[in-house]
Amino acid sequence: MAKTVFEEKLFADIANGSLPEKIGLTLHGFYTSHAKVLQKKNISPDKFTPLFLGYLENVKRQCKTPFSFEPYHKKIRSPYDYYKFGNDFIDPLIDREKSTLNGIAQIDKIDEYIKKKHNVVLFANHQTEADPQAISLMLEKDYPELAEEMIFVAGDRVVTDPLAIPFSMGRNLLCIYSKNYIDNPPEQKATKQQHNKITMQHMKNLLSEGGHCIYVAPSGGRDRTNKEGVVEIAAFDPKSIELFYLMTQKADMPTHFFPLALDTHTILPPPETIQIELGETRTTKGGAIHISFGTEIDMENFEGSDIKEKSERRISRANSIWKKVCSMY
Repeated sequence: MAKTVFEEKLFADIANGSLPEKIGLTLHGFYTSHAKVLQKKNISPDKFTPLFLGYLENVKRQCKTPFSFEPYHKKIRSPYDYYKFGNDFIDPLIDREKSTLNGIAQIDKIDEYIKKKHNVVLFANHQTEADPQAISLMLEKDYPELAEEMIFVAGDRVVTDPLAIPFSMGRNLLCIYSKNYIDNPPEQKATKQQHNKITMQHMKNLLSEGGHCIYVAPSGGRDRTNKEGVVEIAAFDPKSIELFYLMTQKADMPTHFFPLALDTHTILPPPETIQIELGETRTTKGGAIHISFGTEIDMENFEGSDIKEKSERRISRANSIWKKVCSMY
């Protein structure tokens, strides 16, 4: 079968050494699966050739000179609009007719809080690298400001992997090393911990400023399938939830907490197991996505809030929030 314009350019770049082979082959797998989704929707893959060629150039640039993310990164919209790039790339993978956005009354409440300069923290599950784009695409029609300005707490993989960086550059990010990777390699642990402290200071400043919506996945990673092939919502880390709660209590402006459930797994499933090294396989199946915003969380009154032992009480609070997300999933 003849190579497409994109494939000819991709394999030429691999051959001449301007693109590492592993990265190039991963990108090719992403491209072919993306094209299959488009063909099922009777969309010619050629329509997205310019977008993929632009992505290829971005990835080559990141392999040569990686973009350095600040602890608090603000989305880049010029001279190149990375926010639009990410949305345009993911949008055709979503089956809009079968997708759902639930909890409109809660979104209205969140929008109202933000306009009053209050803050909102979304305790959510996390399924794909494309979750920020999926959320924005579902919100942009009726809540464009919320869609564009949401801040995401991001792990180090999405700001160090050349294939992920172009998407991350288009989002507002609080960059943090997650518990899954902070100990690897061991000699960098202290540096990573210091980085996290700086990020937390930025978050404290944002919360005191007010008017921000922050997405955080207290699991510290993405949901994966179990042995039966069923996607399971990863458990929430009590320490993570406690950290965010304490941070908001020290801020000058009030903060409200909401549960958010995401069903986006088919858009870009993660590997079955956690990978330490970069360069994970990316294969999209496309399909419907479902996003649900739940009612505001009472951080002081929950099942188990009467437990006297502090650590046990925090575990109960994390489980209570996790159960809310699971019930909405």
